[in-house]
Amino acid sequence: MGSSSSFLFLLLLATLFSSSLSEIRTSEIRTDDRPIVPFDQFGFTHKGRLELSVSKISLSNSNLDLSKVGFFLCTLDSWLHVLQQLEDGEIRCALQSDLVKSVYTFNSLNGKDSFDTLYNETDADQYNLVFANCHSQQLKVTMDVRSAMYNLDGKSGVRDYLSAGSTILPRVYFLFSLVYFSLAAVWISVLYKKRLTTFRIHYFMLAVVIVKALNLLCEAEDKSYIKRTGSAHGWDIVFYIFSFLKGISLFTLIVLIGTGWSFLKPFLQDKEKKVLMIVIPLQVVANIAQVIIDESGPYGHDWVTWKQVFLLVDVVCCCAVLFPIVWSIKNLREAARTDGKAAVNLMKLTLFRHYYVVVICYIYFTRVVVYALETITSYRYSWTSVVAAELATLAFYVFTGYKFKPEAHNPYFVIDDEEEEAAAEALKLEDEFEL
Repeated sequence: MGSSSSFLFLLLLATLFSSSLSEIRTSEIRTDDRPIVPFDQFGFTHKGRLELSVSKISLSNSNLDLSKVGFFLCTLDSWLHVLQQLEDGEIRCALQSDLVKSVYTFNSLNGKDSFDTLYNETDADQYNLVFANCHSQQLKVTMDVRSAMYNLDGKSGVRDYLSAGSTILPRVYFLFSLVYFSLAAVWISVLYKKRLTTFRIHYFMLAVVIVKALNLLCEAEDKSYIKRTGSAHGWDIVFYIFSFLKGISLFTLIVLIGTGWSFLKPFLQDKEKKVLMIVIPLQVVANIAQVIIDESGPYGHDWVTWKQVFLLVDVVCCCAVLFPIVWSIKNLREAARTDGKAAVNLMKLTLFRHYYVVVICYIYFTRVVVYALETITSYRYSWTSVVAAELATLAFYVFTGYKFKPEAHNPYFVIDDEEEEAAAEALKLEDEFEL
């Protein structure tokens, strides 16, 4: 029962975190004695297909009941019932359950070291392709596995290698890339019109928007090629490059805005530089982990470890970028008590307070709410979590650009005594605000 519980954990992770793309994947299994090896996850329609080609099969002991070794498809719900059957002693191997769909068992090999099979799936649902070895303590398996899962278009019969809930993602990513390119054009216009009051941070904001647009365009092409051919044809490499640049540039921008660099002060303090020195290497680690997670799949021995590394690093980065904003708020409070410019400092303090709250909301929504949406939404509508995350990111970019856009300061603007006194009173109340 311990091995079954371990698989449940792996299957849960695969179900919650794996993307339902099902590229044509080749996996190498070497001297593996795990009782359960989860492969890819896919959402089938009523015209689903699984092509499975396994070669170079080598068994450490072929004198066992090989009907208890093989591949099957199962949903997460069905596996929960299989676990109950195993616990109650109704079955001794997952392949014996009538709740899983056996694809191929090794007793059909008849001395061969390879096989090819085509499995037709007519029950629409989200399935996990799994390899079971119910003789794990006596048998080690070596093999090369090539799997391809796809749906046939109802009218034309064209193969679609994207899961039933992800088939519209290429269009979604392309439309969002157009939105960001439009934002970049608008931002260029703003910088040109207000070039006399433009700081270096504003040009960096333009670079962040362009990188985001290119990242979405590459992801659209990546998903489009996978949808049509089952392979990214090199677009995955370009996508990973721009994902790396997007992650580093966005976190760096949040840190720089939080410090007030360029528009409040021309330099960074040592502690602010240390935050950047923490965030940038962590983003490198996060992107390496993401590539390994995407390319290896849940069958890899270290897949779960890399997933945990990615989640941990992401949380640390999200927390680290908040510190500069907190420091800026405290510095503005202290300045308000000493320089006699209460009204100006109140405006700056209010701006940074709003930005602090928005950053927290953005992090919470994209890391928690989107994850919750993925888990509760039917696989047919898995694209909705992508749209929600991209809309939240777009709103964050627009808010940041609007609040920190170049502004022309009017030298003739005079703050009267009443406004200054009101601002001073408001600043006293600000001291009660707890971060």
